[in-house]
Amino acid sequence: MTALLQPPLGEDALRALFTKPYGAPGPTPEQWRALYDENVHFTDPTQERQGLEAYIVAQEGLLQRCDDVFLEPGAVALSGDVAFVEWTMGLKIKAIEFLYPGTSRLLLGADGRIVDHRDYFDFVGPTFTPVPLVGGFVRWLYGRFVA
Repeated sequence: MTALLQPPLGEDALRALFTKPYGAPGPTPEQWRALYDENVHFTDPTQERQGLEAYIVAQEGLLQRCDDVFLEPGAVALSGDVAFVEWTMGLKIKAIEFLYPGTSRLLLGADGRIVDHRDYFDFVGPTFTPVPLVGGFVRWLYGRFVA
């Protein structure tokens, strides 16, 4: 996301929000503040944050921990004050690329800003499968639960 998007968020704006090529800078705090409510609630498989400043810290922390990050949107569905965005996130860390397919559910407030953001994705499989020794165990464990 390079432009300063403004509510209301339509399909094109949601696609722009969930677009970050490798090598491009992440959104600025000003860009986050334009779209997210001051009291936004954020949840993903690794964390839960309350408030815009905590959300911004979480996003900036991800960018700092990785050598590079990309985000690419897929399908977008918008109905009233609820939006769903399918995406693929790529993280490059020490020459290993980790790919996470996922979906975000966004609840929009009366002013069109995001008041609740929940990400759904498998953290364990894509994180540990590429790692020697651990990856074999993760594949075995997944196989025990899935026929």
